[in-house]
Amino acid sequence: MTAPELSTPVLDDHLHLDPRHGRGMAAVEDFQNVGGTHLLVVNKPSWHLGVEPDEPADFRAVFEETIDIVTEASGILPGRAWPVLGVHPGLISRLVDERDFSPGAAGELMTGGLSIAAEYVDSGEALALKSGRPHYDVSGAVWETSNAVTKHAFSLGAEYDCAVQLHTEASEDLRELAEWADERGLAPHRVVKHYAAGRLRGPTPSVMSERGRLEAAAERGDPFLMETDFVDDPEKPGAVLGPKTVPRRVRWLVEQGYEEAVRLAHVETPRRVYGIDTEATLDR
Repeated sequence: MTAPELSTPVLDDHLHLDPRHGRGMAAVEDFQNVGGTHLLVVNKPSWHLGVEPDEPADFRAVFEETIDIVTEASGILPGRAWPVLGVHPGLISRLVDERDFSPGAAGELMTGGLSIAAEYVDSGEALALKSGRPHYDVSGAVWETSNAVTKHAFSLGAEYDCAVQLHTEASEDLRELAEWADERGLAPHRVVKHYAAGRLRGPTPSVMSERGRLEAAAERGDPFLMETDFVDDPEKPGAVLGPKTVPRRVRWLVEQGYEEAVRLAHVETPRRVYGIDTEATLDR
């Protein structure tokens, strides 16, 4: 049964789609059937798509598959989808712990992959970059290398005038990362902390769409985005939120009287951070 139409664009800021192994376009249909209109689709970690890179060019297969997925998703949505491309920060552990890379060599491969991703931003095929650092304990050398990779992503964001989504440890204070971006010419509000809580100092929070987190973000009144981090992995069905969650939480926010917060999250913040117009791209 199709839910009543929402009077606002509805953007999921961070999810993954995997037609080969997961639900793929069926998940997109679920999203749009309950009122979803726009998606930012982040490429899955390279090893989840069978790519074990030895050189930066090996990431192209991951990026191009994601671009193809986005094209198909845009044909379903009343709005559209955009690709967010990058190198998952967890790759460094896979390279160092399982493939005997030194931290330095792993970092070079990852920064090279990010530079390849930036080529797709430059050509207009991708909207933003994805980077960050592990959210779990690692050695000092891996931590420092991961920070260097993140700084490279910020430099690319400044060079190619695009936002950078970050995967990091859980924190409500990431001002240091925002300062690193600013030092490299990327405005701190164009740094997006994926999987954020409702409060965050530094980057723009992409809030996991749980009621408590969303209420905190709405009460705070600062720019924020909404996401599910849907992983589209049949082996992890309950790992994160499902594709229907953001539209359902938008309805809940409206019912709670947070109409201004909904507009902030789905119209104003996407324009401010990514330069996208979710209203103009909506086929009503």
